[in-house]
Amino acid sequence: MRGFHFSKFDINQQGKSPFEKLLDIFMQLLTYTSGDVGEALQWLNQLDKEYQLTDEEYGIGDFIEDLKAKGYITEDQQKGEIKITPKTEQGIRKKSLEEIFGKLKKSKQGDHKTFRPGQGDETNPETRPFRFGDMLEQIDFTESIKNAQINHGVESFSLREDDLSIRETDFKAQTSTVLMIDISHSMILYGEDRITPAKKVAMALSELITTRYPKDTLDIVVFGNDAWPVEIKDLPYLQVGPYHTNTVAGLELAMDILRRRKNPNKQIFMITDGKPTCLKIGKRYYKNAFGLDRKVVNRCMNLAAQCKKNKIPITTFMIATDPYLQRFVQEFTEMNHGKAYFASLDNLGSFIFKDFESGKNKRVY
Repeated sequence: MRGFHFSKFDINQQGKSPFEKLLDIFMQLLTYTSGDVGEALQWLNQLDKEYQLTDEEYGIGDFIEDLKAKGYITEDQQKGEIKITPKTEQGIRKKSLEEIFGKLKKSKQGDHKTFRPGQGDETNPETRPFRFGDMLEQIDFTESIKNAQINHGVESFSLREDDLSIRETDFKAQTSTVLMIDISHSMILYGEDRITPAKKVAMALSELITTRYPKDTLDIVVFGNDAWPVEIKDLPYLQVGPYHTNTVAGLELAMDILRRRKNPNKQIFMITDGKPTCLKIGKRYYKNAFGLDRKVVNRCMNLAAQCKKNKIPITTFMIATDPYLQRFVQEFTEMNHGKAYFASLDNLGSFIFKDFESGKNKRVY
């Protein structure tokens, strides 16, 4: 018979069932394994052996059965494959949101508000007299009837134009954002996993926008030798490839996407760890991984200037500390009049959250 089992007190784990505790770890592992259920379960088994995550009453086998029963994973009997479901994909995004933005979510900043009154979806307590051109739905009938009673009396009630009061609404600015993620080979070089934090940030930002700012738009663009858009549901499966860094292709695709968006406010967030090293000229690739090739750099600068002309600020999050790369990012940022952050992997999400929410014009080099 097993006696008492003591473990380190963790306030975040209090009140959670054995399934919920294992699910938290499983969600994290899925991000690292790019959605590979089999590999994530192997890691979970290894962690269980080393840290005794389960006991005799509830084991890994029970956890897998619960995952199937609760709709987190599905098994293809013909192919012998186990895959995660859309429920799990959304769960990973929510976990990323809680992990990266959880401590900041109660901030009063970041509602994309302006100080201009006008048509919008936030009711303002202030009223004003009716003016020609005001919409019918803006009329505050309670205040208008009160004005009519005061002006004309109760017995001979009549509602005239001079009695009408308009309820102001605060204009709420809508924003279209393109998040560019570097998936070149350097994102996993030198023994450092840089793609996983980038994926977590992308998933957290997508969950934030879709739940809190449903009228905003977020598009995800990945770039290596080429650039292509990915769906939000595909984020857990992103992997680094044997690619160079074609920043030009990523910027061109981001600009093309924003050109089709109707929102007046547009911006680009770019997460990268290295210098641009690749161009596509016709059907051929021009590559130079050594130093900063002016042919490649000049194309980047031209696009930064075009974005500035089109009022599209670019915020660069550079996961690198090389001095010559910092000079390139500074030059690129000055050309666009955007912003630049030299972020470490553990504070990348905090930087992006604050920039997205506050909308401050401060530049950080």
